[in-house]
Amino acid sequence: MTEITPDWAALHMKRVARAVQNLPDMSGVRLAMSMHLDMKMLPLVEGLLGRGAELFITTCNPATVRDDVVAAMRAAGARVEAWKDMPEADWQAAIDAGVDWQPTHLSEMGSDYTHRLMTTGRTLPTVKAGLEATGSGINRLQGDLPPWPIFNWDDLPVKEGLHNRHMVGLTTWNAFFTRTLLSLHEKNVLVVGYGSVGQGLAASARAFGGTVMVAEVDPARLLQARYDGWQAGTVEELAPRADVIVTGTGAHHVVPFGVIAGLKDGCFLLNAGHRIDEIELAPLLERPASQSLPAVTSYTLASGNTVHLFVGGTMANLTGGEGDSLNAFDMTLAAMAEGIGHIVGAGEQVTPGVHLLPRKVWERACPDPA
Repeated sequence: MTEITPDWAALHMKRVARAVQNLPDMSGVRLAMSMHLDMKMLPLVEGLLGRGAELFITTCNPATVRDDVVAAMRAAGARVEAWKDMPEADWQAAIDAGVDWQPTHLSEMGSDYTHRLMTTGRTLPTVKAGLEATGSGINRLQGDLPPWPIFNWDDLPVKEGLHNRHMVGLTTWNAFFTRTLLSLHEKNVLVVGYGSVGQGLAASARAFGGTVMVAEVDPARLLQARYDGWQAGTVEELAPRADVIVTGTGAHHVVPFGVIAGLKDGCFLLNAGHRIDEIELAPLLERPASQSLPAVTSYTLASGNTVHLFVGGTMANLTGGEGDSLNAFDMTLAAMAEGIGHIVGAGEQVTPGVHLLPRKVWERACPDPA
């Protein structure tokens, strides 16, 4: 992994610096955050602490944690309960610890704190408002919601239309090329899911020389994929022809083991989605295996064919690479900072439920940085 210094990150993330300067005094704010812990998050964490906030931080995905980033966040004054590849039980304990910390506000990527409260029936009267960054997190907010407003910023044009659509695909394939020393030329690439992430994965795969197919269960998105010119169908129909399969859905087991068992010899499996279980791994991990490359584990199927699992089926662009470029993520993180400013201010007065982050809030992040 590239060593990114805080100074280099700050130099190329001027929108974030501006958004942090615009934050109100946050004395008395106890903000519990769940997010990917990579270096690009550090300017925001330091900025929030500088504004007087107390922070409890855990990860939204143990595979994407960088321990040097955890150390830097702790040194800045945040309480961080996370480490690289922490076991599931410890991760869940960290989520519980964040709830027990009695936060006043939540900033989440996956609704882990909120979902824990919803499924356990616990109440948290200290919370005034929350912020959610992912489609998978928004999908978890169903049924009896907690009694505070939750602001969705995943569906913003500057998040869905920029980060999700353009950067995830680009950085996923960049990680694949770098860690396997392979390209997509002469390969059939199956993209599973045709939301904004899947659209970006498909477009960038074609730009990099792949022959692209799309699997989608939603009829409207399936039709959109066909209108965009892709051969589209179900995973079961298309997977046997694929040389590379990549998921981008935020959903559970979208590539089931029954499909994996019928893959052609040499097929690659990648996960570019938020969830760590988009590929059904448990039966695959029981098959004979060898470590072909540091980022590639090869499994022998009952058919005798071999399939190659990229970075253990974890989030390909962040585990296998560095994720978004600094200058592109500058826009994303600045929108997040503006959203945090909203939930500790006017957002507290909004009625409970899930709301789209107001345009007047996120638009402040858009102008070119000075």
